[in-house]
Amino acid sequence: MAHRRLRLFLVLGDQLSFTSPALEGFDPAQDVVLMIEATGEATAVWSHKARIALFLSAMRHFCNALHREGWRWRYLALDEQPEVHGFGDRLKIALAERGAQRLVACEPGDLRLRAEIEDAARAAGVALEWREDTHFLCSRERFTRWAKGRKELRMEFFYREMRREHGVLMEGSEPAGGRWNFDADNREGFPKAGPGDIPAPAFFEPDRVTREVFEVVNRHFADHPGSLASFAWPVTREQALEALQRFIEARLVNFGRWQDAMWSGTPWGWHALIASSLNLHLLDPREVIAAAERAWREGRADLASVEGFIRQILGWREFIRGAYFHEMPALKQANHYSHERPLPRWYWSGDTRMACMREAVGQTLAHGYAHHIQRLMVTGQFALLAGIRPQA
Repeated sequence: MAHRRLRLFLVLGDQLSFTSPALEGFDPAQDVVLMIEATGEATAVWSHKARIALFLSAMRHFCNALHREGWRWRYLALDEQPEVHGFGDRLKIALAERGAQRLVACEPGDLRLRAEIEDAARAAGVALEWREDTHFLCSRERFTRWAKGRKELRMEFFYREMRREHGVLMEGSEPAGGRWNFDADNREGFPKAGPGDIPAPAFFEPDRVTREVFEVVNRHFADHPGSLASFAWPVTREQALEALQRFIEARLVNFGRWQDAMWSGTPWGWHALIASSLNLHLLDPREVIAAAERAWREGRADLASVEGFIRQILGWREFIRGAYFHEMPALKQANHYSHERPLPRWYWSGDTRMACMREAVGQTLAHGYAHHIQRLMVTGQFALLAGIRPQA
């Protein structure tokens, strides 16, 4: 009887939080947390080795945290039945072996993955309970209401509404400082003498778990681009909080002023390097926004820097997620200019005479990172001007 009542609580690799809706109502005495590594998740979109390592290490650290809490868990690692690649197929294995009656899951940010989970549950005859992802400040339904009837979706208008709705950087009913957007103050280039001394971000020495993951990545994904030599990303909640604190205390002060600036040999600039922690749900966007706003109200950072930073999270991050769900599936095949050229081979090597492209691609291969101007105004803009097929 106990077997038939078993509930499996599926925790995806980018939902690594004890406050996740996927874990709400979990009963340690009866339920089981399920986590799955799948090679298909690194090949559905060809992934950098550092990205793969980040996911796997963070997942394994989170499972260790579950173990310390005394929660029952089932972790399907890559080396277990490695001949089965797809997430959905590996989920079927776990459902069959556990004899679960119900699968509880928080909605993924990828419609492809959602379909795989639904197909696996249906094939196994297991009831599937979807829960809304409350990590985001704007629900899918809320975004649909905002977008309804609009001829075009403008992030700026969405952002202002989010500011009002969540009371962020507001003074009564008006925006702090009398302006919604301080972008004009945040476009300086580095001086001719160079960027000068920039306080380093928080970096983290790979521990035993992460080093084991490196071996897995090099074994399963040897032909994938990029290097693990400089890997130092946060892979736990504690490290993510440390990275946020380091940014707020030492780097936010000049983030706005030079957020669009580039300089050779300066891969990080004044950027926060916490997007990966947000996307893995090691950090909550509310605590990040609150920390930045508090720094301004306490006089530790100017309003232009803080507004520019918060706009990336409360504005762009929420807006693009909403637009993805609102415009899919047509968005996946969109090609407004009918561009059909293939992606140049040097996008995977950095071997080009164009200095800006060589720098942006080179640092991406080395670190698995490029900031928004390098992605948009260098690698992305080149692709647009060269007529590259968007899907490539």
